Amino acid sequence: MITENPYVKQFPELMAGKTVLYCHGFASSGQSGTVVRLREVMPQAHIVAPDLPVHPEEAVRLLRDICQQEQPDLIIGTSMGGMYAEQLYGFDRICVNPAMEMGETMRAHGMTGTQQFQNPRLDGVQEFYVDKALVKEYKEQSEHRFEGITDDERQRVYGLFGDEDTTVDTFDMFHAQYPNAIHFHGEHRMNDKSFMHSVVPVIRWIDDRQAKRERPIIYIGIETMMDGYRKPASSAQKAVRMLIEHYQVYFVAPASGFTEQDGWLAEHINVPAWHHTVYTYRRDLLYGDYLIAGMKEGETMATLLEFGSDTFKTWEDVIGYFSRLGGQ
Repeated sequence: MITENPYVKQFPELMAGKTVLYCHGFASSGQSGTVVRLREVMPQAHIVAPDLPVHPEEAVRLLRDICQQEQPDLIIGTSMGGMYAEQLYGFDRICVNPAMEMGETMRAHGMTGTQQFQNPRLDGVQEFYVDKALVKEYKEQSEHRFEGITDDERQRVYGLFGDEDTTVDTFDMFHAQYPNAIHFHGEHRMNDKSFMHSVVPVIRWIDDRQAKRERPIIYIGIETMMDGYRKPASSAQKAVRMLIEHYQVYFVAPASGFTEQDGWLAEHINVPAWHHTVYTYRRDLLYGDYLIAGMKEGETMATLLEFGSDTFKTWEDVIGYFSRLGGQ
């Protein structure tokens, strides 16, 4: 079902029956646009989004109390909330543009003096004051990052970092502790497009892992996605967005030219290609359900869809084929 928003889709099955805790950013609230997106995209999930206290120690205490009561299946935090989310150990978490050095960020961007809340809060408060003492509190709270991380924790946390974020840049710091650190196309404040193309795929990975869900596998030869100028072929990106809703999608590239192929996938496919790229000359050994590749591919262990043939001449033909399959 497509909502009135042209970018946002509803996925009733995504995190259905599960609890998702959202930690908002600085000067925001539990009534932010991100919370609206979460509830719209995952209508069958229970979204918990509290208004966080201005004082960081109080905010972390509230979040830990909520975690104890709600036992969330997933925690998502953005910016300042990403810093908080990282510190909520024992849960699956997504930290989006996390402000891991919040005190320094406040100094660098002049977040002092009287501040207006960007979204309505349930207590009706509209503004607050930031002085040096409060900045120091945030700096001290930031210093609790990465405390007591276990190998299990390292695999349960994802960091998403906008490649056009001019407010916070903690990718290297985060990646030194957590292997699941990914750049996405976007700024510090997510819009609907960056949310759907970057955050939702990661939520789906986590939901599938929690449910031990195995989806049919589709391999896509990278050459089928490029036109003669190495730009995305017509409807190729549209097809990827559709396919990842129902399938485990992998991208197949030649075993040479890693940097060039990685760069193309990072630019045009982005988050869905992260850790979902296979480099090989032996596509006949790929074990899966479908392989979308150029004509004359030869014997394969998956059902071959010959891209460019009369049946699959365009990506719209591929979209129509898989739409009829309904995820099978």
